Amino acid sequence: MTTRPAAISRALTAAAAALALVLSAAACTTPDEPVAPGAKTGIPAATAAPTPALAPYYAQKLDWKKCGALECADLRVPLDHAAPDPSTDLTIKVARVKARDQAKRLGSLLVNPGGPGASGIDYVRGGAETIGGPEVRRYYDLVGFDPRGVASSDPIDCLDDKALDRFLAADPTPDTPAEEQVLMTEAKAMADGCQKDNPELVKHLSTADAARDMDILRAAVGDTQLNYLGKSYGTFLGSTYADLFPKRVGRVVLDGVVPPDLTSAELGEGQARGFQIATQAYVEDCVKEDCPLGSTPAAALKGLDDFFTQVDQKPLPTGDPSAPLLTEGWARLGVAVALYDQGSWSILTDALKEAKAGNGQSLMQLADAYAGRRPGGGYDGNLMESIFAVNCLDRPDSPNLSAYEKYAKDFSAKAPTWGANLAWGALPCGVWPVKSAVGPHQVHAPGSEPIVVVGTTRDPATIYEWSKRLRDQLDNAVLVSYDGDGHTAYGRSNSCVDSAIDAFYVQGRVPEDGLTC
Repeated sequence: MTTRPAAISRALTAAAAALALVLSAAACTTPDEPVAPGAKTGIPAATAAPTPALAPYYAQKLDWKKCGALECADLRVPLDHAAPDPSTDLTIKVARVKARDQAKRLGSLLVNPGGPGASGIDYVRGGAETIGGPEVRRYYDLVGFDPRGVASSDPIDCLDDKALDRFLAADPTPDTPAEEQVLMTEAKAMADGCQKDNPELVKHLSTADAARDMDILRAAVGDTQLNYLGKSYGTFLGSTYADLFPKRVGRVVLDGVVPPDLTSAELGEGQARGFQIATQAYVEDCVKEDCPLGSTPAAALKGLDDFFTQVDQKPLPTGDPSAPLLTEGWARLGVAVALYDQGSWSILTDALKEAKAGNGQSLMQLADAYAGRRPGGGYDGNLMESIFAVNCLDRPDSPNLSAYEKYAKDFSAKAPTWGANLAWGALPCGVWPVKSAVGPHQVHAPGSEPIVVVGTTRDPATIYEWSKRLRDQLDNAVLVSYDGDGHTAYGRSNSCVDSAIDAFYVQGRVPEDGLTC
């Protein structure tokens, strides 16, 4: 599964009910005067480059131009930071919403909503009023960017729309050798398509590459240290940045953690357990009223498993000529996206009622929202391709089908509903054409300012223990815990979390390690 921001619930609600859901930030305002970030002594000037060859990139001045409600600019970065060549430079698309109080402005707050492959520009465009509390938006320019290979920043394009439909519709829990071979064919199509589209770019889409781009962006907005909000995969990007540039760390919050030392198998196993926990919470809520899956939590959980089996055997009509059948692949995407936010559980229940009656339309609309797919065909952005282009470079996996058979068995022992699905989901990483020179590794960020790590106890996509794992690795970090449901915590209507993070950004008050909300 992709790791997705809480804001995805806005998209799924629009797809399922043609309504725009705007999550309200219940952050308390912080009446104290803002306190500017204090730079550590000995830090080079904001535009100082790590190497002389990178100096021209660090000396850039962004040419901001109006683009709707935002201001937009282009940032030039080298394809290969180790060997810059202007003839192969990439363009990173950047957007901002300026601080409301420019006289007391504290700097820029760079944001990344996750994925990998989610658009930071879309995140700022759609959530400028809900990213942080009112005081954060008052004193910081909100800056979103599309990382290299993503959305509008030299996007990787691995499959055409019909091929991507086939990839996502494929049986994600193969039961026979023939079904395994079909899944392998789709995995190779994704891997080969990415390499064919841009054989040089595909070598340079690692998280470390994106983190180095982010340091050039930090310099371009004129900040000596990075102020940053990373959600979901954005925590991987943020912690990688902190390890590469520890003295550049300003006020950094990592919410819904993906630790950089996770292997591909650990990522899949952890997400399987996370979705199982979230599914249990959902069915416990579902049976309080008219639940289409069963009258008790145990019966409803079995009902969901049975439903997936039934759809695998007999797909449902969707009413969409471009994707006429709701397969198990599409059905699982539709269920999964609603588990990211408990506010979407009622939408899922209604969709399952329709599906149980033989109509897969609403569940397909949820799946479309997950994949960034337009009903009727076509995709907005390239999240479902760039997620593999980044993850498979960072975390290679086995090319042998037997490895995934074992993953499926092991994961299913801990997560019966989602284990096989998450096990086989990593198959493209087993046949990926290039490997990163780094791979999974711990990060420590020695000498950094305090980093705030946030974890949610029943997060489906980034399990709580991963937040503790990263906090323990980092040399200078604190953990804020939210005892609740859904993916990520900050800005999701919990005033305890929101107030603590707002105060950190605006006054520099580091939350107490172990704060539980």
